[in-house]
Amino acid sequence: MKAKLILVEGLPGSGKSTTAGLIHELLSENQVSAELYREGNLDHPADYEGVAYFTEEEFEELLKESGGLSKVFQEWVSIKRGRHLLPYMKIKNELGSGFPDELFAAISRKDVYELSLEENIAVISESWEEFAKQAAAEEKVYIFECCFIQNPVTVGMIKYGAPEEVTINYVKKLAETVESLNPLLVYVNQEDIEKSFRKAVTERSDDWFNGFVHYYTSQGYGLVNGLIELEGTIDVLKARQELENRILKNLHMPAHILNNSEFDLEKHRDNLKEILGMNKSYRSLI
Repeated sequence: MKAKLILVEGLPGSGKSTTAGLIHELLSENQVSAELYREGNLDHPADYEGVAYFTEEEFEELLKESGGLSKVFQEWVSIKRGRHLLPYMKIKNELGSGFPDELFAAISRKDVYELSLEENIAVISESWEEFAKQAAAEEKVYIFECCFIQNPVTVGMIKYGAPEEVTINYVKKLAETVESLNPLLVYVNQEDIEKSFRKAVTERSDDWFNGFVHYYTSQGYGLVNGLIELEGTIDVLKARQELENRILKNLHMPAHILNNSEFDLEKHRDNLKEILGMNKSYRSLI
């Protein structure tokens, strides 16, 4: 069976983005039709980024309260299994100041990743199921950066402090939905989590850092364990690494753990070439 999905995972600062880009580059060099979806892509075919969820009654109420934007929301909304899904970030990008901040904030509180954990699992799993059916009929490879393990762990452990088994089963459920795509998992590992995260902090904006620390320490696992500031965030990341290691052991799919502690780009590229070269069927996808 030909692999049609490559999943790239790892902690922040591990080199996921670089890895996903290299995989896309290597496949393209070998004339393999491949599509890369990075973290935060609003057009992600399996995950929901910047999308709000409403029941039918809630959506009708939104239309009543949104004045001249009600027609816009009706044009943009998609309805799946009775769920009203509104890509509010896309709308904001298109309308700019025409989308009032107060209304935007109210809608963002209905984001799919602000749902209860149970509802989030249901909505996200159904989206992955739909993607798998679509991708199975296509002649290309999809590359997903970080939404397969990272998002379930973030919402399960980091946001809600859920029992480990709940988060593990969430990822296993997603794995089952894409089994027909013969997925390949590449997990980018760092031996020194603190060093790699501190490196990432120096390379990113203060807004990113402050938002990240707040998210990791003000709720769920971080809050329960009294973890604060940068040091507390690093402790949460270490706990997250332990959970992700357990998740990897529970998955029934080809998984390659790449040590990227040296941040040696050429060595990393060679390791990826070896991994991709092990699946000779890639060339038959074109």
